[in-house]
Amino acid sequence: MQAGLNLKLRLYISTAWVLLAVLHSSDILASALPDCSRTLTLAYHDHGMLYSTNLDQGIDKDVAVEMIRRSGCKVEISVMPRSRIWLWIESGQLDFSMSGITNPQRDQFAGFAWYLYNKYYFLVRNDSQVKSLAEFEKNPRLEMGAIRSFRYSKNANELVDRLTAQHRVTEVPNHAQLLGMIQLNRIQGMIIEPFNYTQVDSHALQKITHVIETGDPPVLHGLIMSKKSLSATEQARWRAIIDDMRKDGTMLKILKKYFDTKMAEAMANF
Repeated sequence: MQAGLNLKLRLYISTAWVLLAVLHSSDILASALPDCSRTLTLAYHDHGMLYSTNLDQGIDKDVAVEMIRRSGCKVEISVMPRSRIWLWIESGQLDFSMSGITNPQRDQFAGFAWYLYNKYYFLVRNDSQVKSLAEFEKNPRLEMGAIRSFRYSKNANELVDRLTAQHRVTEVPNHAQLLGMIQLNRIQGMIIEPFNYTQVDSHALQKITHVIETGDPPVLHGLIMSKKSLSATEQARWRAIIDDMRKDGTMLKILKKYFDTKMAEAMANF
C-alpha cells in the first residue's frame, strides 16, 4: 500500500515538473517575440527587384511579409524616397525599412538585421569608351547619376564623392529616373546592383551599356531598425526573426524567385 502511494506521489511530482517546464518554455518563447502592443511602421523604397511600386512586389516585400507573419505584430506599410526613410528612421517616426547598408553615421541611429550579401557595379554607356572607374573619372566630359542618400561600397562611394566635388554628379529620387537619363545620354554612368538588371532590360539599355567592376567585395544588406523607437531588446527580437529566416532556408527560397540558384546562394550565404 505504502509503495503504491509512493509511486503515485513520484508520478505526481514528475508530472508537475513536466508541466512547469512546459509553462516555463512557453514563457520564454513568448518573451522572445517582439512587442506588438502598438502598430509599427515600415517603408519600402522603389528599387528594381527589391521592391517595385508599379508591381507591388519584390524581395524586400517578401522578406517583410514573412517577418511580420512570424512576429504576430501589426505593421503599417508605406513607400518613401530613400532620403526620407533615413531621416524618419533617425527621428523615430519610422520603425523599419528594408535592404539597408550601414556606415559609421548610420550606426549612430539605426540597427540592422542582415539578410543578403550583394555587390555593386558601375553601369556605363558604350560610347563613353571607358573600361574602368579610373578612366571614367579622368574624362571631365563624363557625368554620373546617383540616388539621393544612397551609399554604396568603398570604391563606389569614393568615386561618387570625388565626382560630386567636381560637380559631375546628378542626384535623383530613384533608379528608374537614372536609367532614363543614361538612355538619353544625360549621364554616362551610374552605380548598379543585380536588383536593377530587369530595369536595364526594360529601358532597352543592354545594347548601349556595359558593366564595370568596382573592385569592391559584396556588402551586407538588411532590415533597418530605428534606435529611437525600438529598444536594444526589441531590435534583438526582430534580428532573431531574420536570422531564423536565413537558417531555415526561407531567405534562399525568396531569392530563388528572382535569381538563378548560383546567384541566390551567393547572396544568401555570408
